[in-house]
Amino acid sequence: MIGHIAYASGAPCPTLVLDARQFPRESGPLLEALTGVRRRLVLSGGAHILKIALIESSSHPLFDLDYRFVQALPDSVERFDLRGSCGHSVLCSVIAAGHTGMLPRQAPGDRARVRVLNNGDHLVCEIEEADRDTARCTMYFLHTPPVPVSGLLLRDEPQTILDLDDEKVTVSLVSSGNPYVFVGARDAGVSGSAELFAGGPALFGRLERIREAAARLFEWAPDGAFPKIAVVVPDGPGRIAARAVTVPGWHPTLALTGAVCLGAASCIPDTIPWLAAREAGCPDGHVDILTTGGSTAVTATTRTGDGRTELAWVAVGNKTVRFHGSFFPESLTYFQPREFGECLSLPA
Repeated sequence: MIGHIAYASGAPCPTLVLDARQFPRESGPLLEALTGVRRRLVLSGGAHILKIALIESSSHPLFDLDYRFVQALPDSVERFDLRGSCGHSVLCSVIAAGHTGMLPRQAPGDRARVRVLNNGDHLVCEIEEADRDTARCTMYFLHTPPVPVSGLLLRDEPQTILDLDDEKVTVSLVSSGNPYVFVGARDAGVSGSAELFAGGPALFGRLERIREAAARLFEWAPDGAFPKIAVVVPDGPGRIAARAVTVPGWHPTLALTGAVCLGAASCIPDTIPWLAAREAGCPDGHVDILTTGGSTAVTATTRTGDGRTELAWVAVGNKTVRFHGSFFPESLTYFQPREFGECLSLPA
């Protein structure tokens, strides 16, 4: 068994890409096998690699890859969350598949169609530029047929009141790419983007408590990886500032699925992202997002008819991914190539 390491710019850590055909299909035996993989990874210096992708050639004629995401949790090598997805790991999977022969090597203009088994999402990764180990991509999250934007609300309401200790907190609960809790400046306890980006442990702890309250609302494990959470505030003409929490700390930018969910939510009237986008003067369906690690742009394509708005797809461009090398999850560490040492030196 050989695994492959790739890193997508803006992700909190690299992704370990594995051939799904080498693993059990059932959840229990699968997690037992992945526990062994994680132990080997930790012993090899890769404890910070918390994203695992299981891929294989798709059994569906309309897709190239079947993809299953596994979020490893940092408190134990035996703990995982299979509930959601990860856009950065999809990019890593496409590039790794090209290096291993599961897909043809990518060239500009190529598209890889990915079926996400965790949640049924349909993705297309379009290659803009490519060289031996690096590619720049645009990712499309497709809805075929288009779905009513109101159907993305997890509670059938644009704003939900959560009980947090001795206070009430207003959030928007939206699922597109991943389930997200969106919080505005007031309920996050910040005055604007400067205070948001400067926030430390107190702000982080508050967001974690809000996220845990939302998880309990859905009867999900409060100490799991989902739902995700992000604060969104207007930040000048056409731009929203966002800061998100991931496993196990602040996200260095914003998850690709977070950008997608924010873009989709900005099309749903009266949600917190919609209000922020209106205040910032964002064009319909287009949001520039500023984070602590840079900026990105997301475009949501909708259509309106019969009195309702439907979401067709959401696109996020200019994402760079690099293939770093191979890793042997079994006791073959003396075969590890030089490139793996470079990969393990990446910051968590």
